[in-house]
Parts: sequence; C-alpha cells; structure tokens
Amino acid sequence: MNRFIYNSFGAIGLMLSITSFAAGNLTVAREVTVDQPPATVWKLLREFNSLDVWLPPVQSSEAKGNLTQPGAMRILDLGGGASVTEKLLAFDDVKRSYSYAFIKVPLPVKNYVAAIELTDAPGGKTLIKWHSTFDAFGAPDEKAKEAIQGIYDAGLGKLAIIFKK
Repeated sequence: MNRFIYNSFGAIGLMLSITSFAAGNLTVAREVTVDQPPATVWKLLREFNSLDVWLPPVQSSEAKGNLTQPGAMRILDLGGGASVTEKLLAFDDVKRSYSYAFIKVPLPVKNYVAAIELTDAPGGKTLIKWHSTFDAFGAPDEKAKEAIQGIYDAGLGKLAIIFKK
C-alpha cells in the first residue's frame, strides 16, 4: 500500500471557494493505489452513504437527501452512542470526486472540510486521494492531525483490501 502526505492546498482552496465553510489551518492528506480501475472503485466510493462498508469505525450510516447533490447529509453511527454528521458540499461523477464537511463530530477538530478523489494509476489501477483542512479543537494540533490520519489510514487500508486482485 502506497501512502504519503502530499500538498493539496490548491485543490482544497478551490473546493472551499465554492462553499461557505472556512478553511482550517491544519492539513492531512493520504493516498493509496488500489488494484482495480477507477470505474470499479467509484461504484463504491461514489455512494456518499457507503462508509459503513469501507471505514472500520463506522457501524452504520443513515442518509438524508439526494446523495449526489450538495446539501445531502449522512449520519454515521460509531457505536457506544457516538455519531458523526456530515454534509455533502460538492459531487462530480466525471472527475470521480466529492467533498464534505463535518457538522457534528466527537473528534478534536472544527472547520473540517475534506475531499475524496480518484484518478487513473498505471496498470489499470486507481489512485485514491483523501485530504482535508481543519483546526484543532480541545486538543493540540498534532493530536487532532493524528486522529484524522488514523481514520484515513484505516479507510484507505480497508479499500486496498476490498480492491485487491
């Protein structure tokens, strides 16, 4: 699995210019190359309400609204009474990407805006990029970044397993 932090300020800046959400001062970015073509991977990831399939902490997910239109919401059950509410900000089937914001979250972050993007990789594979900006809230910056990095690593690791040939 290929994971590393990359510079995504340009993409996030563009994404934020079309939303009413403020950009945070911290950035986390992770990526992984999976063994299936983008069209196959997008069939799962385009479903804004599919996190319970590929993000280990999520036990179930409830959706509200048109899941390909900005304004759609998803409520993620993390178990033990913890939940996350997220709002879809942008969705692009052609570019195979979407962005979303945390509305309610039990993590030490605020002003969180993230995007997931798929691109072609050599050998008929897919590069999945997941990146965000946010501010720490009630914790040091490094702890907030570690929390988000852990989520991204868990999800991207599971996707690598799901799409392994």
